[in-house]
Amino acid sequence: MQTSLAKKIAIYLGAALLALVIALPVLWLFIMSISSSTHLTTLPLEWWPDSPTLENYRSLLIYAENTPSQSFLYAIRNSIFIALAATGLSICAAIPAAYSFSRMPGPRRKNLLYAVIAIFMLPPVALVLPLYTVMSALGLLNTHFALIVVYCSILLPFATWLLKSNFDTIPGDLDEAPIIDGANRLQAIWYVILPIARPALGAAVMMSVLLSWDEFFYGLLFTNDIRSKTITVAIADLAAGRVADYGLISAAGILAAVPPVILAFFMQKTLVSGLASGSVKG
Repeated sequence: MQTSLAKKIAIYLGAALLALVIALPVLWLFIMSISSSTHLTTLPLEWWPDSPTLENYRSLLIYAENTPSQSFLYAIRNSIFIALAATGLSICAAIPAAYSFSRMPGPRRKNLLYAVIAIFMLPPVALVLPLYTVMSALGLLNTHFALIVVYCSILLPFATWLLKSNFDTIPGDLDEAPIIDGANRLQAIWYVILPIARPALGAAVMMSVLLSWDEFFYGLLFTNDIRSKTITVAIADLAAGRVADYGLISAAGILAAVPPVILAFFMQKTLVSGLASGSVKG
């Protein structure tokens, strides 16, 4: 009994320590975002500002021409559009691809699957030169379309692998039965397979949105003004001047984290069950 109690206390202490390690950087970022520039450069360092201010948030959220707010708000709009478009296209293509891999007989399936995951594992720097050359030749640099296409090349292999693992857990008889009754293959996928695989589908959507939202490398190289810059590039621009405003950068970091946090809050159960079901069978 005493051993069990000590084990529980150790588990809770370990969980509390882990939560503290994860939360401390975010807490420090928030403190910086409500601090003035004077407070942030004061020595010795003070952990809490004497006069907390929301001026940094106002500077980013109240639109004005040729100010950081203009770049930030455009970047938020661009990131939302690009992330949703890339995710939508990738999921639409990944569903039939994953279904085919799951139900495809024969030894070639494994080779094709390894090719899919190999594409996902390639470092971005290995692909950036040919992608940049193609986009430049087509006149697509600094456009939403270019980033959507590039992000789809990242998201599609990931979503395909995740959905394929989940489709493997669904017995083939379930989608063969409606076909015997007269339905076609697409109807069987839509009305039978996808409702069962909804948690994995939700996990694939959420992870795809987060991957698109956090991507920085391609966004930095393929965009050069507010028409298509994403939020990660816009935040980096705030630190690119001669004198960096750390309070403004911190506020931008907090605001940029809000959409993914809200999405994760509402989809946390779907994410956990979807990833867990996909890990049952590889």
